[in-house]
Amino acid sequence: MTWTQVYTPLGNLYLSALVAALPVVVLLGSLAFFHVKAHVAAIYGLVVALLVAIFVYGMPGQTAAATALYGAAFGLLPIGWIILNAIFVYDLSVKAGKFEVVKETIAGLAADRRLQVLIIGFSFGAFLEGAAGFGTPVAICAAMLIGLGFKPLPAAGLALIGNTAPVAFGALGTPINVLASVTGINVNLLSANVGRHLTIFSVIIPFWLVWQMAGFEGMVEVWPAALVAGVAFAIPQFIVSNYFGPNLVDIVSAIVSLAAVYTLLKVWQPKTVWRFPEERETPHASARRHTAGEAFLAWMPWIVLSVFVFLWGWPSFKGFLNHLSNPTFDVPFLHKVVQRAPPVVKKLTPEAAQYSLSWLSATGTGLLLSGLVSGTLLGFGPGTLARVYGGTLWRLRFSLLTIAAMLALGFTTRYAGSDSTMGLAFASTGALFPFFSPVLGWLGVALTGSDTSSNVLFGNLQVVSANQIGMSAVLAASANSTGGVMGKMIDAQSIVVAGVATNQHGKEGEILRYVFFHSLALAGLVGILVYVQSTFFPWTIAG
Repeated sequence: MTWTQVYTPLGNLYLSALVAALPVVVLLGSLAFFHVKAHVAAIYGLVVALLVAIFVYGMPGQTAAATALYGAAFGLLPIGWIILNAIFVYDLSVKAGKFEVVKETIAGLAADRRLQVLIIGFSFGAFLEGAAGFGTPVAICAAMLIGLGFKPLPAAGLALIGNTAPVAFGALGTPINVLASVTGINVNLLSANVGRHLTIFSVIIPFWLVWQMAGFEGMVEVWPAALVAGVAFAIPQFIVSNYFGPNLVDIVSAIVSLAAVYTLLKVWQPKTVWRFPEERETPHASARRHTAGEAFLAWMPWIVLSVFVFLWGWPSFKGFLNHLSNPTFDVPFLHKVVQRAPPVVKKLTPEAAQYSLSWLSATGTGLLLSGLVSGTLLGFGPGTLARVYGGTLWRLRFSLLTIAAMLALGFTTRYAGSDSTMGLAFASTGALFPFFSPVLGWLGVALTGSDTSSNVLFGNLQVVSANQIGMSAVLAASANSTGGVMGKMIDAQSIVVAGVATNQHGKEGEILRYVFFHSLALAGLVGILVYVQSTFFPWTIAG
């Protein structure tokens, strides 16, 4: 038995879109305005999503239930698995007393908070995004900023804002590769066009980060560092994305950016050391010098983590692990039961629903092993490692529940077709579609928590809409991914990850309010860029 999605269940596209948006409105409204705890808000949103799917869209009840369970399982593995083990590594470093040394070595290089957020929140976060993605950079960078002395809210918000420019090329180019497979467009054309968009924002984001934290005058004082971090990331990003493809864009760009900022700080420092108003002493006052051996031992968990994350993200190694253990099964009552329909797809297409228990190749497993290896090297025995891990798991129990509920909500809206209803409403904007094309990608990431998932969801719809109005299909598909990266900071999954990393369970609404304007403003800028490119400079479009 199959069930075909209907995108105008109420007979009118815009009225249907308003109803389709109810789960998201309930979720975000509960977080932002009613200060409901995240796991409760997620459950509220999930209940509304199920009611809309069953009673408005006519989805069979057992199919809707299977969809929610499928999403919850995906939320725990691989997403929750990544977060749990990333925080485990951080907890080990703190217990060993080594994070104090990490703080002091960073303070020795850059005591200024503005420089620290550039190094950790932008450049190092981009490396982690390129290697692993799926929440890893936000979890680790937010935790590191907390350890450096940042207050929880700015640590979470700045980590989210910093994790934008690299997202489209995250996890070794996964979003672009998936977009190519969904649309049938050459992957190198998509990579080149996305690179041309994001190169501009890679220069903007470092300035944006510092401005948000320290104000305009504070940003002006460190403009050389912001410029070097951004340009040193943007140039390799442009070259690699345009001439070598999407796979290593973030890795190469992040390494060049880190090296360039490190070199600059050896010969230049800002005139004043900026710190938060509540800090009574400068970071210099408490920092002490460490030997090379002490510094290496303190940084060792993060070096080991980076190696494991890169290795687990490498396609050939991941394929080898999948060959060893990749149990996959069809989700009962869901696999190929739901059919997507035109104009979202070219013809009726059964939606696959296969869950993979590939725990061995999951990025979280690499993080777990990096924790066990570094913990052992730090001198912890099996009993201590187990106790630390148990403490981490207990601390994250509600956050893992939240992530499971968030993903259940996202999967329900996807399989019910309600997210496609919202997408079609954006796609109906005619001559203004070049502006709304990236906004549609932004919506996709805000709903699904993933640029990859947004490309799967709306990639073909972008191409269909572009062909109807005479817009470049390559530009529209690329805009879906480019606009999507700006939605990464407000998607529920990322908000929860940031809250977990900064120990702010129950304060996710504050994090959402902190970043929402930035997400919307940057998405609008991408929309303007794509509109101008499509209307006035079509010769700049790849292909």
